[in-house]
Amino acid sequence: MLCLRGRCVFVTCRRLNRQSAYRIDRALFNFFKRLPPMFHHRPLEEKDIPIICELPQNADELFYMFPRATWPLTPPQLADALETRQDSTIIEMDGEVVGFANFSQCHFRGRCSLGNVIIAPKARSKGVGRYMITRMMEIAFDKHEATELIASCYNHNVPGLLFYPRMGFRPYSIEEKRDKQGARVALIHLRLSGAQA
Repeated sequence: MLCLRGRCVFVTCRRLNRQSAYRIDRALFNFFKRLPPMFHHRPLEEKDIPIICELPQNADELFYMFPRATWPLTPPQLADALETRQDSTIIEMDGEVVGFANFSQCHFRGRCSLGNVIIAPKARSKGVGRYMITRMMEIAFDKHEATELIASCYNHNVPGLLFYPRMGFRPYSIEEKRDKQGARVALIHLRLSGAQA
């Protein structure tokens, strides 16, 4: 049995010379390398907080994730915010923390609003976002029996604005806000109803 990244295959073979064994090893390695990454989600643990603080790579990314925070994000800032959040969820890819999300508010049989959504740069465009938002949808609609799930994106967060509609969210409101420099920005609110999920 050969295993890589938690995936195993059974191999039966006769006695092989060294060259044949090497070719089989390379072929199996290439096979495992092409497999999509394995994702896992779990509740946030205290040990995750410093890791999450490293996920935003600059002040803009931190603003998208946590507008009230100051750059750089520190564990005390995040820990204080988490006291008012619900269902803080960690996403792991091949055993490494690569994503985080929670609900800024969530009412049983009411509305849940996504908050603090962030994905590690090296994990972007690998399906982590889809996996994470799907898990948050399950928590909202199954655990809380929510009627709708809300996501909010600032106008200059183009990846987020393009991503959420692919997940079924539809824009329904625009709110004027101010960024850290005092400039006017638009916060676009998107909604996914429980009936659509």
